[in-house]
Amino acid sequence: MESWLSELGIEPSNAGASTGRFLETGGAWIESRSPATGEVIARVRLADERDYEQVLETACEAFTRWRMVPAPQRGEAVRRMGLALREHKRALGRLITLEMGKILAEGEGEVQEAIDIADFAVGLSRQLYGKTMASERPRHRMFEQWHPLGAIGIITAFNFPLAVWAWNAMIAAVCGDTMVWKPSLETPLTAIAMQRICDRVLTDMGFEGVMNLLVCDHPLAERLVDDRRLPLISATGSCRMGKEVGVRVAARLGRSLLELGGNNAIIVAEDADLDLLERAVLFGAVGTAGQRCTTTRRLIVHHSICDEVCERLVRAYEQIRIGDPLEEGTLVGPLINERAVQAYLEAIEKAKQQGGEVLYGAEVLRGGIYDRGHYVRPTIIRAPRDMPIVRCETFAPILYVMSYESFDEAIAMHNAVPQGLSSAIFTERLRTAERFLSPEGSDCGIANVNIGTSGAEIGGAFGGEKETGGGREAGSDAWKAYMRRQTCTINYSHELPLAQGIRFG
Repeated sequence: MESWLSELGIEPSNAGASTGRFLETGGAWIESRSPATGEVIARVRLADERDYEQVLETACEAFTRWRMVPAPQRGEAVRRMGLALREHKRALGRLITLEMGKILAEGEGEVQEAIDIADFAVGLSRQLYGKTMASERPRHRMFEQWHPLGAIGIITAFNFPLAVWAWNAMIAAVCGDTMVWKPSLETPLTAIAMQRICDRVLTDMGFEGVMNLLVCDHPLAERLVDDRRLPLISATGSCRMGKEVGVRVAARLGRSLLELGGNNAIIVAEDADLDLLERAVLFGAVGTAGQRCTTTRRLIVHHSICDEVCERLVRAYEQIRIGDPLEEGTLVGPLINERAVQAYLEAIEKAKQQGGEVLYGAEVLRGGIYDRGHYVRPTIIRAPRDMPIVRCETFAPILYVMSYESFDEAIAMHNAVPQGLSSAIFTERLRTAERFLSPEGSDCGIANVNIGTSGAEIGGAFGGEKETGGGREAGSDAWKAYMRRQTCTINYSHELPLAQGIRFG
């Protein structure tokens, strides 16, 4: 076993549940395989119902203690976890690349994102502000404050096996919540490694049970969603999954924070800086092999420059190096599994049937390492604006290019999809940019000018509208989702006036 795996505590077999110490789990065994080579990295034993109950009880019991730890002290625990992440950044980045398939620069970038959100959360631990409001009653003071919410469930997807958990966990921790993490079964080792790092920090500080791990199959995941002991379920994944989670959590009047699919577009105005655009599209459309929720999937280009944009992109795509994501110089690694490859092929076939013209790609790669992994060629398709497949999100590197004549038409095309996560426009005109950002412009949760759809910073609240779920994670005031608001009134008079001037008795 490579030393950097041992550094993270990854052994040939690992248990799939932790409550501050790893349990001897009783569920079925699964294998974690590299999507680049098909090789087995390690075997993981899933949690069973007994393990589930132990993890939930630990998280709930720990909450009764953790909520009373002053927020700055909770921030100190998060600060130490951030330092531990810095210490293991390279090893964790390599593990993400090995297990998920994104290139090493992106793997290490994901760890940096977790470090950044830890730093943000440390500052936040001294800024969980309430408000003081003017009372209409004399000698009364009215204010609001925020309290920890409880033990929360965090469900993450394979494409960001560490960062999305960190967006939730670091913020929830300083807010005073404990948590139960259910990671994707495609990337259990990254979760186990991160849990070991957090366990060491929290145990040394006497805070066992704050962060808990539950690697489990679908029936236990459903039980997690339905569990009334968890007032909040934060779930990242497909729109289909989110619709199920949202309904089930709502049925018990719980809260859900949903980060679901994206069908992200860039509008390209006739005055766009095409050199800038080319670089933005290249990263946005092919980075992570098209497996980001913020991946650029649609390009809406002014008709006067559409041919030129297509020619530029085809030339750029021809230079992309596809291969082993651990090798320096590789820009695109594999898709996560064979199902993803089939979805890629099916989407391309539907696009052809619906009038789309393949300009580049549409190929499953064969020979050498390609035979062992799940490699496809990033694809560009010239599409009519009413092509049905354009409304669907395919988690693969497929870019649909459409043309428009008027700006109103471009906005209508942009917004005519069920998802509403990330969006962008490339233009040199202030008025055009401002219209895109106005209420009549982009209907997405993220709107950018002269940068692509992918690569959000942690300082802003991350999330989208419509079928993207409406949730917000990471920065700004996203912390409020993890707390409960309490409005308080103190009467320091000897009278008992009622609000609205009501006289009773």
